[in-house]
Amino acid sequence: MAGTLVGVGVGPGDPELVTVKAANLLGSADVVFVPVADSGETGRAEQTALFYAEAWRIERVVFALHDREHTQRREEAWDAAAAQVAHWFDGRPGGTAVFATIGDPCVYSTFTYLAASVRAVVGELSVELVPGITAMQDLAARSGTSLVEGRESLALFPMTAGPERFREALERGDAVAAYKFGRMLPATLAVLRETGRLDDAVYGAGLGLAGEDIRPARELDPDEHGPYLSTLVVPPKRSGRGHGLR
Repeated sequence: MAGTLVGVGVGPGDPELVTVKAANLLGSADVVFVPVADSGETGRAEQTALFYAEAWRIERVVFALHDREHTQRREEAWDAAAAQVAHWFDGRPGGTAVFATIGDPCVYSTFTYLAASVRAVVGELSVELVPGITAMQDLAARSGTSLVEGRESLALFPMTAGPERFREALERGDAVAAYKFGRMLPATLAVLRETGRLDDAVYGAGLGLAGEDIRPARELDPDEHGPYLSTLVVPPKRSGRGHGLR
């Protein structure tokens, strides 16, 4: 009997932003796997999962989360994580395992790599996905920012792809959300300023956690870095109500 591995999005950090479906799965699954860095600190996914699952049902899976490039260490971590999860299924045919991931399991999630790797080891495995609220959505809502209206488009951009591609997205004039830019914050702010998009941009870090930081991007120090898990939303340039419908 095939087991089931479910990638569950647990949102950006606030446990109240977990969906009912995700909360039910976290509360009923045989085990809840959570990603942790090899440095061992408790991550956002684990902190959120602990609101819905007993600590004894939570099992940590180590990933090279601090590696920002595709390294050999990352490959080895994926293999080790897959072996750990596959071993759990070996002893529990037909069992249900949840993997809690911040945000959404289909958006820049470690679950993508884990599921593919576990399937390669286990063979017969049912993989399911439960969507979660993203940091982009949380930041837009809590800053009162309307991301897109009418015919406007939205680009979700990882700053690890480089500031020039970010510039191209901004110059198209529609909405842009940026992730993964902590150490590139000075370059990010410079491109926003050069494209005339800085004044409307909103920055958020540590969303839903103690010490969260939400403010206009223009208030940031242009010479300092930010946390890796920072979020930026840049709404389109608009000239009044209904602009996006024109």
